[in-house]
Amino acid sequence: MTYWSANNPYEQKFAKEIVAEWNLVHPDMPVKYQPVPEGQSSEEVILAAVVGKSPPDIYSNMWPGDVQLYVNAKALVPLSQFADFDSLMNSRVKEEMLEEARSEDGQVYQIPWKTNPVMMIYNKKMLRENGFPNPPRTYSEFIEQAKVITADLDGDGYTDRYMGLRDIRVVWWQRLFDYYPFYIAASGGQTLLKNGEVFFDNSASVTVFTFLQSLYKNKYFPLEKYQGRVDPFLAERVALRFTGPHEIAHTEKFKPEGFEYAFAPIPVPDSLEGPVYTYGDFKNIVIFKTGQDPEKAWAFVKFMTSRKNDYRLLTTIHQLPVRKKILSDSLFQAYFEKNPQMIIFAKQAEYVRSTDLSKDLKEIFDAISQEYEACVIYGAKSPEKAVAEAARRARLILQ
Repeated sequence: MTYWSANNPYEQKFAKEIVAEWNLVHPDMPVKYQPVPEGQSSEEVILAAVVGKSPPDIYSNMWPGDVQLYVNAKALVPLSQFADFDSLMNSRVKEEMLEEARSEDGQVYQIPWKTNPVMMIYNKKMLRENGFPNPPRTYSEFIEQAKVITADLDGDGYTDRYMGLRDIRVVWWQRLFDYYPFYIAASGGQTLLKNGEVFFDNSASVTVFTFLQSLYKNKYFPLEKYQGRVDPFLAERVALRFTGPHEIAHTEKFKPEGFEYAFAPIPVPDSLEGPVYTYGDFKNIVIFKTGQDPEKAWAFVKFMTSRKNDYRLLTTIHQLPVRKKILSDSLFQAYFEKNPQMIIFAKQAEYVRSTDLSKDLKEIFDAISQEYEACVIYGAKSPEKAVAEAARRARLILQ
């Protein structure tokens, strides 16, 4: 059997450890491991492998938005066919998450494995020293703080410090870290589609586009890309950005002395009440049909998602395994006591959404991204017109 994981060093370490342990105990079912090959994105690499009929038997870095594409291509093994599928899923996910993972034919082809809820990391000291003891919770609070934080500090006519920063490239997956979590939050937990129809053509989308457009229109966010340069957050050139728990290890490793940071939920419209949802940024496990023995692959998947290996996942790569009641599970207590920044992500994981199951999802995100650029970044369209145009194109894509 072959197994591919993500190719970051932390996840490679985790994968090598579990494969070594598996092979020691199961010499009759050896697993050959390698990280997913380098490419512009892992989604493109795995697609090329499937087209070339050379995917791994087991893959643990599957973006849920791609699953239906591979289901339609009859490339995936339906995991719900296994007799102990329900018991495994019941130990990990709520009923609503299981239904989110269910494909159009009623089968489930993916195991929700880990989640990286998108939240807001902010510079505590910078906000506090400028009169804001708490991070912005609403759009009005965000704008109020942005007016103070964004500043020309040396009087040379150029802005030295911004409220925040986002990657403005017109790449579909960049919208998973600005428009999409903001839309989920503003809509109270909705996704782009409902019953296979476009659902984002609504007031929540217009409100999000209007808010994000105001950040660039008022120059609270720069139009620079900052690629390949010093980290602007750690250099205190920006007060905040939107990210997941993987940011903790990076920040702890490279933060300057005296740097204070924390995480908070995605800001929401002033009128929104109740829990704040966000994008869960899930990576799931699938088994490809090209493998010789799906039963053996399923046995490895169960080993990989055991309570013990979920603990190993959390402590090795500091990403949250998808597992019920993780904060009250005695096995995980010591980790959370030692890593209190992860507690807020574990709590946020109770209020996350994935992506819709549609083979056309990338094209829909691409349509949204192009309208996002025209409206939010360059102010060339009104939010109402941009959302309506993105929805019109999405409906054509779905036809």
